[in-house]
Amino acid sequence: MMIFIIVLSVVVSDQAAKFFASRLLSLNVPVPLIKNFLNLTLVHNRGAAFGFFQNQIILFVLVSFFAIGLILHNLKNKTNSLVFNVSLSLILGGAIGNLIDRLRFGYVIDFLDFKVWPVFNIADSMITIAVAALVWELLFHKNAA
Repeated sequence: MMIFIIVLSVVVSDQAAKFFASRLLSLNVPVPLIKNFLNLTLVHNRGAAFGFFQNQIILFVLVSFFAIGLILHNLKNKTNSLVFNVSLSLILGGAIGNLIDRLRFGYVIDFLDFKVWPVFNIADSMITIAVAALVWELLFHKNAA
């Protein structure tokens, strides 16, 4: 049940934020939120992370479905640690959030712009945080997976 709640929370918050960003922001026009630190900039990302592999939607959709299946399979393991399961749940929610965009629009909606990093979204944030926690868990805790 916890896994479902985490995944659903990530997907809903990601999709809601993207909905409002798409309605309230103009494409590629930065809106300063915190001066010299954070802008809201609506971007349609047709590539992978950092814009690599532009316009490869079929590849991204297939990879997303494969990753989702692999994560679901790993979540069935009753010996996983809490950190491992929460991390996989956050990655799953992020993957689903971005997959929804790719299937609906053919691109991912990004809007968080720290100016020193490519524009990203909530799904990307959850995936990044979860991967960091997962790496930590796998490196420093025995029997993490």
